[in-house]
Amino acid sequence: MDVVIYVVPGVIMALALFMAYRVVRRWLQIRGAWNSGLTAEGRCLRAYTTVSGGHGDTSVRTTLHHVYEFIAQDGRVVRFEEDGGPGTTVEGDYVTVYYSGGPRVVATAQPPSRVRQTASAVGALVFLGVIVVFCAGFVTAYGQTFGSSGDIVFSVDDSGTSQLP
Repeated sequence: MDVVIYVVPGVIMALALFMAYRVVRRWLQIRGAWNSGLTAEGRCLRAYTTVSGGHGDTSVRTTLHHVYEFIAQDGRVVRFEEDGGPGTTVEGDYVTVYYSGGPRVVATAQPPSRVRQTASAVGALVFLGVIVVFCAGFVTAYGQTFGSSGDIVFSVDDSGTSQLP
């Protein structure tokens, strides 16, 4: 039974740390695209939405996706998909694409908004950090309270009174 108490928070912490890695990675990719100075005229090839949730009493979440295509500085045709874009961009619209050069092109059609992007990344990292700290605290408190045997650990002092640690 003790294994479950340690494994479940461990898995939750691992998932939270992986999500934090993904947040930081995407933040750096977008920042690199904005800071590269490379822009191109792109075209929206497709706009569509996905819906999630709505089962039972859960809320419905709709995400807007866009598929863009542009020609990079070296002549390559690059196509990428991005979610969370403006609802006013429809198929056939021309947009400014910010991208980073190199063999693996990272592109975005979102206009530079460094403060907003930083604030959302920091907010997500704080939330994930709270999850990790809570799980670590839970495992530590459980280990100190119940010890390795799974029983409550207490001590008896010289006067015969029992005390919890």
